[in-house]
Amino acid sequence: MQPVIVITGATSGLGRLAALDLARRGAHLAITARDPDKAEQTRDQLRAHAPQAEIDVFLADFTRLTDVRRIGREIADRYDHIDVLINNAGIHAFTPRTTPEGHPEMITVNYLAPWLLTRELLPALRRAPAARIVNVASQASRRHGTLRLPQDLTETVPFTARGSSQHYGKTKLLDIMFTLELARRLAGTTVTTNCLDPGFNTTGLGRELRFAATLEKILTRLSIGDPARGAGLIVTLATDPAFTGRTGGYYTVRKHRQILPTPPGDDPELQTRLWRETERLLNG
Repeated sequence: MQPVIVITGATSGLGRLAALDLARRGAHLAITARDPDKAEQTRDQLRAHAPQAEIDVFLADFTRLTDVRRIGREIADRYDHIDVLINNAGIHAFTPRTTPEGHPEMITVNYLAPWLLTRELLPALRRAPAARIVNVASQASRRHGTLRLPQDLTETVPFTARGSSQHYGKTKLLDIMFTLELARRLAGTTVTTNCLDPGFNTTGLGRELRFAATLEKILTRLSIGDPARGAGLIVTLATDPAFTGRTGGYYTVRKHRQILPTPPGDDPELQTRLWRETERLLNG
């Protein structure tokens, strides 16, 4: 039986490379996308590389949490069970923006959306014999500034392009904390959850920078930031039998070894508080 794998952000970057690999391995893919044209292009590319692959597309804008709730329900209703959820979609914005619902954009897309999608899909994941949740985090989390809860979840503060890295890093720190708390909450079930640092990657690098395309070509020519390494770790955590039953880990592309989150992301009490504050906000 084909494993049902849900992957966000599969129309570009690491997500597309991971989806290609998973399709070749015979997965039944459910991909999320904001742009219908890019979604169809991705589906065509996946089928060209893996003609036998089953690929379903679910359209949603992850800056809108109402969209995330909707596709969560659509996906959960479509399948008898889900074997793997890969939360990969993310953005690095170089200017502060607020979503239509009034939340900071990077926090919404990189953290609140995957948190909410995971919650919506948990019943379907629990119906699988052994399900996995894989969250794409980053060692950019080491440059997260000062964590303030619950303010960081809702406040839109000014920042420059140079200062944007701190805000991006904070969203990735939240992803790690979410993963570790979720692993504790799912202990004793058939669902495991891990997160990863995909390393530096040129794919989709700084899409909002004017010189991004040129920089990506230069770095690729110099063999810097190979995205295949990050995509490979995503696929490994999603499918490798060696990770069966392993949960609550944070892994790096360097030899796929487990690493420790940067403080205060390693604080269990703070992880629990983040969960409660997120739940309060999304239930609000």
